[in-house]
Amino acid sequence: MAATNSCSFLRLPPLVSSPWRNKKLAPGPSRVGFHRVTARFDQEESDPLLRAALTAAWIRDQESRRSDPLFIDTYACGLLSSDTSSDDVGKCLHSTNVSDMYHYRLATKFIDERLHQLLSTSDQFRQIVLLSDGMDTRPYRLNWPRLSVVYDLSPERVFELGTKRLKVIGTKTSRNCLLFHCPMDSRNLQETLCTNGFNGNQPSLWVFQGLPLANSINFEELLLLISSLAMKGSIFFGQLHIPSDWIISGTKEEWLEKVLLRHGFRGGLVKYSEVAGNSGSDSDAGFESPGSVLFVAEHLRMSDAQMEVWRMHVGRMEEEADEEGFEEL
Repeated sequence: MAATNSCSFLRLPPLVSSPWRNKKLAPGPSRVGFHRVTARFDQEESDPLLRAALTAAWIRDQESRRSDPLFIDTYACGLLSSDTSSDDVGKCLHSTNVSDMYHYRLATKFIDERLHQLLSTSDQFRQIVLLSDGMDTRPYRLNWPRLSVVYDLSPERVFELGTKRLKVIGTKTSRNCLLFHCPMDSRNLQETLCTNGFNGNQPSLWVFQGLPLANSINFEELLLLISSLAMKGSIFFGQLHIPSDWIISGTKEEWLEKVLLRHGFRGGLVKYSEVAGNSGSDSDAGFESPGSVLFVAEHLRMSDAQMEVWRMHVGRMEEEADEEGFEEL
């Protein structure tokens, strides 16, 4: 019986506010030793979601220019304005604590390597959903297996600006990668993903880094969406920021494990110090982030599409049993 790709559409409320390629970048200015770092951008970039995405791109660009980088993002510089590295011109974009920068760098390395591990050791994962800030360059800078379909779920206005700037420098996705964008403020995210070919009867990878969430309720609603779409055995992983104003029970680690399990995910936390140790990182290795966690979780439930296939199978079996009983009579 052919598998169907059924979607029981769910509306997610609006949300608020080692590399596989080793192309080296020319050394550039690094500010990771300062207590706070300030990047400057054009006045058009006063949007808080855009500021956050550009700040992340700036950190990736700076990391790529180090003599011994944790990862290399050759496209991050293309997302930035020409005056990004200047401290005395333009409008102040965003101030980022050095601790946050360090954990973002480690998280990016962790996600890159976990993606590489999962995709290179299994030919099942060919659907990848990036829950991003809108300027995730992974569709362009990673070597994807053949027939990979990447969905970028992010703020639409940020994604559009990022795509426009990358096109200016001639950036293209890998020839093995088909990219679709799904605006995070879509009226129906589940419908949008399914319309673009997402199949709940096939395994998928869900990668979280940068998608802006207002509170813990938004995160649980996102988990409900993923649980409805993701086939049993799919993997959800990444970096989740848990601000101090989120209402959670227990420690952030305890809360995350409980909320993942409540939505059908068996999750485990990964320590930043472990990622740092494996990479031979600098002396900051060993401290954990007060406001974010790294996690990996496996989906234990059947997706809506799988459930529909199961119901059709059970219905057919019941019909066949009724027919056999009628023949005996």
